[in-house]
Amino acid sequence: MKEIVSTDKAPGAIGPYSQAVVTGGFVFCSGQIPIDPATGEFVSNDVAEQTDQVLKNLSAVLEAAGSGLDGVVKTTVFLADMNDFAAMNEVYGKYFSENKPARATVQAARLPRDARVEIECVAVA
Repeated sequence: MKEIVSTDKAPGAIGPYSQAVVTGGFVFCSGQIPIDPATGEFVSNDVAEQTDQVLKNLSAVLEAAGSGLDGVVKTTVFLADMNDFAAMNEVYGKYFSENKPARATVQAARLPRDARVEIECVAVA
């Protein structure tokens, strides 16, 4: 059994996928990019501001799934440029100051809509 999660407090899926799926006691969140759900546009081109919006979007999806950032056990961070790691990491650290999840960070050749950062996660349901 799986439950599909959808909320208008985060950007809607722009393809044949769900914002998140709950199954087996976990929430599997699709990657979020820095789209402001109110405008449908990127918040800015600044990687720190983009990271902040991405984590707000993930938080909204997790909340809709009955979880939250405190339940996150694993994240994967995709950066368009690894030189943005320090700026991303500073913002990321504010969201995960305690109960830090496992994480992988990779540089991707290109991200959806040319975002500078995308983050996906797995959380406890």
